[in-house]
Amino acid sequence: MDQEKIKEKVREGYGRVALENRPCCGASSSCCGSGSSKQSIGEMIGYSKEEMSQVPEGANLGLGCGNPVALASLREGQTVLDLGSGAGFDCFLAAKAVGEKGRVIGVDMTPEMVKKAWENAKKGGYRNVEFRLGDIEYLPVIDESVDVILSNCVINLSPEKPKVFAEAFRVLKPGGKLTLSDVVLLRPLPPLLASSAAAYLGCVAGASLKNDYLEMLHAAGFKDVRVVGESPFYLGEAAADPIVQTIIEDAKLTLEKVQEIGKSIVSIKVVATKAV
Repeated sequence: MDQEKIKEKVREGYGRVALENRPCCGASSSCCGSGSSKQSIGEMIGYSKEEMSQVPEGANLGLGCGNPVALASLREGQTVLDLGSGAGFDCFLAAKAVGEKGRVIGVDMTPEMVKKAWENAKKGGYRNVEFRLGDIEYLPVIDESVDVILSNCVINLSPEKPKVFAEAFRVLKPGGKLTLSDVVLLRPLPPLLASSAAAYLGCVAGASLKNDYLEMLHAAGFKDVRVVGESPFYLGEAAADPIVQTIIEDAKLTLEKVQEIGKSIVSIKVVATKAV
């Protein structure tokens, strides 16, 4: 698939998530590969029950592969940007941390998600949060205006990751911090799997090799790039997960082969800074 087709597939898939209020593309499947409930997914990837209870109903869609807010050490009065903000889950957690004097901006390329996020903000009475429609490769944010950038299992979906990191660097203030949870590969995927649309929506086919991902951050100008956590990427109960079944069919793989490939897919937590 070319870059525009990839983005359109992702936009369509996540648009359905927003409209149907379910994890993704299958009756019980998360876009990021789980057949579990939104609550159990959240606990598994690092959110506390208290955090999940604080956000408006409908903000937690069971997406993500980590808790970037927990990495950010947010302070009152900071300006925070969330890349691929979805229905606003991480934005609402960040809003509480930065307080009334702070500001949180969510950017998402899916109109349905932006609409849903605004509805959730209104429902929860959030006055320090706003959502903007835009591509993370071309952020609708002015230069050096953000203290902290968050992103949760989104950058792997971009076919132009160096542009994403360059844009993140542009909008960060000197001394600003980037905190990411994302999916990367320890070795390349088989060609058929790498070209699978279902695997792209499942946060697998678009993932970069771990070392390449970190090198892109360095190339964009980030300093002190650190992996502060790494865990196997949960593919769900493969035999029952609709998105895993679609991946198997698209790539003509056996279930055993998918499970073997799954060992090379990991979720990482990354922290990086922009030098003063």
